[in-house]
Amino acid sequence: MGNDNWPEVGEFVVCTVKNVTDFGAYVELEEFGGREGFIHISEIKAGWVKYVRDYVREGQKIVCKVLNVDPSRGHIDLSLKDVNEHQRRAKIQEWKNEQKAAKWLQFVAEETKTDENSVKALHEKLVEEFGSAYSAFEEAAIEGEKAFKGMKINKKYLKSIVKIAGENIKLPFVDIAGYVDLTCNLPNGIEVIRQALNAANSISDVDGKDVRLEISYIGAPRYRIKVIAPDYKKAESVLKKSAQTAVDTIAKLGGHGTFKRHIESAKA
Repeated sequence: MGNDNWPEVGEFVVCTVKNVTDFGAYVELEEFGGREGFIHISEIKAGWVKYVRDYVREGQKIVCKVLNVDPSRGHIDLSLKDVNEHQRRAKIQEWKNEQKAAKWLQFVAEETKTDENSVKALHEKLVEEFGSAYSAFEEAAIEGEKAFKGMKINKKYLKSIVKIAGENIKLPFVDIAGYVDLTCNLPNGIEVIRQALNAANSISDVDGKDVRLEISYIGAPRYRIKVIAPDYKKAESVLKKSAQTAVDTIAKLGGHGTFKRHIESAKA
C-alpha cells in the first residue's frame, strides 16, 4: 500500500540505491512513495570511506536511519552507519511482512469486489488498531473475527481477512502480548521513549533466533509488546523481560513506565 507521508526523524526505512556518487548515495524510500533520500559519505560507514561503491551499489536494498526531514525542500538525510545488524534484519522482515499484507489486502479487494479507496481506508484502520497490516492478519489467523471485536469493519471484509489469513499464515508457535505505558516530560522525551523501546526490542537477540518480538504504538502513552516463541513459558519470560527493560530504561533516563499484562475494559 502506498504511503504519501514523510518519515520521522529516528525512523528506520527500507531504501533502494539509485545513484552512487563520490560524495554519497541517492536512494528511494520504499515505504514512502519512492521519495528520494541522500546518504552523505560520512554516514556510509564509521571511519574513513574512500570509495562509496565499496559499501553500496545501484539496485541494492538497504536499511537506513532518518537523520533529518525537510518537506519544504523535499529533502531527507539518511544514515547507513547508524543501523546495526539486528535493526537491519528486523526492519527488512517488517517490510517483507507488510508487502505480504498488502498483497493479501488485494486478495480481499478482489474477493469482496471492493474499490481501491475503500481498501486503502481498511489498510489505514488495520494499521491504526494493530500497528501493522501484517499483525492484523496474524491476529485474524489466531482468533478469527474475535480479533476485530469493537472495530467498525464491514462483515464481508472480516470474513475475507480471516479466510485469507488462515490460508497464508502458519502458527506453530505461541503468541502472547502485553502493554507498557511510557511517559517522559523532559524536552527530549520522544528520544527517551524511543531508547526505552529499542532496549526492550533488543531482548529477542538475547533469547535466541526462535523468538520474535514486535513492539507497536497503540496510542499515547501505550505500546504493545507482542512475543512469538516455541512455548508459552518462553514467550511469557521474554515478554516480562522486554517490558521490564523498557520500564527500567525509561526510569533511568528520567521518565516513567508501567507494564500491564492485560488492558482492562473501561467501566461504564
